Amino acid sequence: MADKHSLDIVCKVEMHEVKNAVDQAKKQLAVRYDFKGSKSTITLNKDDTITLIADDDYKLKSLTDILTEKLVKRAIPTKSLDFGKTENALGNTIRQIITFQAGIPMDKAKEIIKLIKGMKIKVQSQIQEDKIKVSGKKIDDLQAVMQSIKDQNYDFAVQFENYK
Repeated sequence: MADKHSLDIVCKVEMHEVKNAVDQAKKQLAVRYDFKGSKSTITLNKDDTITLIADDDYKLKSLTDILTEKLVKRAIPTKSLDFGKTENALGNTIRQIITFQAGIPMDKAKEIIKLIKGMKIKVQSQIQEDKIKVSGKKIDDLQAVMQSIKDQNYDFAVQFENYK
């Protein structure tokens, strides 16, 4: 039995799942009657952003609904999406850029560390670039940390990996 157990707290998105979700959304867009003859598109860019182009605000709202539905089915947390502001595009259309949050911001990481220290259990936590490593002797302590972090309602997605 290991004398130390650990886990990583991260915020990341599986881009191959995003690609699959975008492909599914495109297929649904092609068969939707209300989008017949419109200039609406969903594009996954090389820089891992998604561009939505629609004729009007109503169609843009429908596009985001279709896309978020497909992302949720693919287990992509909607908290990891960062919707940019809508802007006018060519041909009387509007455009919106969606980016994905990768990594835990430093101020939020410090907040999580403070929460873990406030639990008064015997675990060590440290910030490593854009993730937090938590280690301890008892698996139960790590599970308590995981549950406590899940109970908090952060404005970013939190995943746990490398749980050993």
